[in-house]
Amino acid sequence: MQRRTLLTAAAFVPAMPYIARAATNGVTDTEIRIGSTAAYSGPASAYGAIGRAHTATWQWFNDQGGVNGRKVKFLSYDDAYTPAKSVEQVRRLVEEDEVACLCNTLGTAANSGFLKYVNQKKVPHLFVGSGADKFQDPKNYPWTLGWQPSYRVEAQIFAKYALKEKPGAKIGILYQNDDFGKDYIAGFRDVLKDDFNRIVTLASYEVTDATIDSQAISLQQAKCEVLLSAATPKFAAQIIRKVADMNWKPLHLLTNVSSSVGAVIEPAGPEKALGVVCNTYYKDPSDPRWKNDPGIVLWRGIMTKYLPGADLNDAFYVYGAGAVLTMIPVLKQCGNDFSRENLLKQATNLKNVEVPTLLPGIRVNTSPTNYHTIGQVQMMRWGGKSWDLFGDVLSADAT
Repeated sequence: MQRRTLLTAAAFVPAMPYIARAATNGVTDTEIRIGSTAAYSGPASAYGAIGRAHTATWQWFNDQGGVNGRKVKFLSYDDAYTPAKSVEQVRRLVEEDEVACLCNTLGTAANSGFLKYVNQKKVPHLFVGSGADKFQDPKNYPWTLGWQPSYRVEAQIFAKYALKEKPGAKIGILYQNDDFGKDYIAGFRDVLKDDFNRIVTLASYEVTDATIDSQAISLQQAKCEVLLSAATPKFAAQIIRKVADMNWKPLHLLTNVSSSVGAVIEPAGPEKALGVVCNTYYKDPSDPRWKNDPGIVLWRGIMTKYLPGADLNDAFYVYGAGAVLTMIPVLKQCGNDFSRENLLKQATNLKNVEVPTLLPGIRVNTSPTNYHTIGQVQMMRWGGKSWDLFGDVLSADAT
């Protein structure tokens, strides 16, 4: 497997004789090794933008001087959105590269595959690229910390919104047949309770499927007036396009993992997505309201310098940068102790951290008993040219 990314700082030549210390769990006097995996290829390759944004942002951080005399050596490997490859690549990062920690490894199924392994090895598994609740469970997996809002809470918010907007309507759920998709079913069941089986029709797909056309037809035939698409980008674009082509007019709810204009809305056809309702917790780079926002200006500068040619309408680049910008305060809080134990301690003690790419009012907070790093979202609707935010910032407590 080709090594996709390797960041190294220019060698430091001291004025006096110096004997470099061997790395201890990925840390030397001059570097900190951090690892990740991403879907640079395979059925979810649109998420490769996240890994590339990681790389660019760490390059920027190193050029700002790094932290306490150390630069980050970032290693990001392709797992093709395949759990077996994810396990292989994470073992490589831990056992061969001896990384100090993992950061924002992508995907529910992928992270599930090595969840027990990294906890047994006591490797900080930080800011996981999934909203599955299993990655926000300090009791059972103390070395694993989530990043984005919980899929289950997102589904609860959607369910309550659907009940308000379309009371008594039949609901269709298109879901990816893994833990990612099933968390959305659980969230709707939490809200609908005994009514779930009566009003909800389910249609699953596999990540290896070519299309979701048959699922869309079955949900339309079930006379669903509300459609939740718990789908990754390729299939999200397909369902948006298919719904429009069938002249089906449900209240269409879309998971925030597929909110990218560049990766989802544009391939689907912006006019076909009109009225789709989603939610977000970070700034959409295609939205004119953020054009001069300091956080997006910073992000755009990083992309332009370190990732020229990147699609600046693709929100996945903002997502990837945001994860790194959440990791940087952890490194700064570590002082001069970058042991795995202290990395975990600092990651689980973040207080009202403002990440410049997150929406105004959303702050990062963690504790040893709260692994929900980001617990707030805001609803938005596709208006034809951009997502239009509406309503208040919502949290789990407000659902």
